[in-house]
Amino acid sequence: MKLNHVNIAVPDVAATRAFFENFFGLQCTETKGADTLSVLTDGEGFVLILSNFEKQVTPQYPRDFHLGFLLRDGVDHVDELFQRIKAAGFEVPAPKKFHGSWGFYVVAPGGITVEVSSYPDQELPKSHPNS
Repeated sequence: MKLNHVNIAVPDVAATRAFFENFFGLQCTETKGADTLSVLTDGEGFVLILSNFEKQVTPQYPRDFHLGFLLRDGVDHVDELFQRIKAAGFEVPAPKKFHGSWGFYVVAPGGITVEVSSYPDQELPKSHPNS
């Protein structure tokens, strides 16, 4: 079994879509309505769907809810992405070591917390599903 998509309700589909396109390389394959729904893909089988069907509702996510991006290009790539996100005006704490990885958290448009991390020397822990 493989998780292949997640649908997340956001208050501003266009702004959230632009964040994931600009910083994480996701590509929009479909938009419906006046930014009511956007379908983004990573090109490796994962699909992120952003939606706002009710337009007046601002979703509230549980405290620990987040999306995680594991960067395979190493810790330098984490630092580069951190600089790009910070330069774009997002408030983001500096990368640090946690859970055996190097990374940071940022809040994307729409209030979605995003974890960005990489493992030193591009080695995934043996318990990691992609190792």
